Amino acid sequence: MPGASPPEGWSAEHLQIAENRVETTRPTGVFVVQDGRVVAAWGEVARTVNVRSIRKSVLSALLGIGVAESRIDLNRTLGELRIDDNEPRLTVAEKEATIRQLLMSRSGIYHGAIYDGYGLAPRPDRGSHAPGAFWYYNEWDFNALGTIYTRLTGDSIFEAFDRRIARPTGMEDYQADRDGRLVYDSVSQHPAYVMLLSARDLARLGLLYLNDGAWAGTQILASSWVKESTKRWSDTAVGLGYGYMWWEIPSGRGLAGGGFAALGLGGQALAVIPSKRLVVAQTADRSDSPAEITASHFFELLRLIVAASPKE
Repeated sequence: MPGASPPEGWSAEHLQIAENRVETTRPTGVFVVQDGRVVAAWGEVARTVNVRSIRKSVLSALLGIGVAESRIDLNRTLGELRIDDNEPRLTVAEKEATIRQLLMSRSGIYHGAIYDGYGLAPRPDRGSHAPGAFWYYNEWDFNALGTIYTRLTGDSIFEAFDRRIARPTGMEDYQADRDGRLVYDSVSQHPAYVMLLSARDLARLGLLYLNDGAWAGTQILASSWVKESTKRWSDTAVGLGYGYMWWEIPSGRGLAGGGFAALGLGGQALAVIPSKRLVVAQTADRSDSPAEITASHFFELLRLIVAASPKE
């Protein structure tokens, strides 16, 4: 929005500082919305990009719909669901993990997984922690949840997202047959589900969560699920909390009352700051940026945007 006047109450000077930051790191697109009103759109906000681990927060939303419809019981164990994996198979103890514990990344199952190696710490030894006892950012949990979702609902993740969330919220760029794919590898039975989304479509997901799961008078997600899934259930080594495949942002540090976020490798990010009624979405294709964009870069930008927002 070069040259556009900022909405009432927003600081043009501070927004320019934020835009200058975007021009330095060069993400693909950044979309800023306050209470449904577009504040800024920088870069290619309509271009779909692999949003990497944001896929997990999307699946969390779909699981929440399944819970509300009584198709998914978070207390069911992997043993009850007959979930296993390639050799070395899951142990009896590991099969006691519940769907809820996988959502919290606390399954205690440290089997090899597709996209493993992108975690925040080395994978623990098998059997080193009982289900529920220890938080570890675990790709096995995230991928197995995709298998569980499709098995319990009979739905494709990508088609369900299109039908249950993307179309009802008016997403403009997502196409299920183009922007979703499964990735297989012999290391595990559970494929990774890869999603491509644009910054402006990501912002609509953020607005859905900002409004407690409601869109234009229709309750798409249960408000109780929005609160439960974005709540801090675990502390992490990076200073953020962890919910059900969403990150909790603590208050302070220039981020007003805090909030929650979906984050992906390489600068993919969606942040919701409820006290400001603010949603900020960022996508980043590696080919666009002069250097790797990190979550820290995004949070620096988020602070600048919050600083530009109307004062309470």
